[in-house]
Amino acid sequence: MGKVHGSLARAGKVKGQTPKVEPSGEKKKLPTGRAKKRMQYNRRFVNVATAAGGKKLGPNSNAAKMAGP
Repeated sequence: MGKVHGSLARAGKVKGQTPKVEPSGEKKKLPTGRAKKRMQYNRRFVNVATAAGGKKLGPNSNAAKMAGP
């Protein structure tokens, strides 16, 4: 039989000392199935953000949000 790493008296030490954070509130449910695929298609191909020179920007780019309405 193998040996245990560390004492079992300290089990759960970190979880016990972290402060409890209340959930901020109800989140809106994300679509699933066909509706999720539709949302992905619209995000990737319909509302395409372009950079200087007509190049497509990646999904993590902030340029589309910075341009504003």
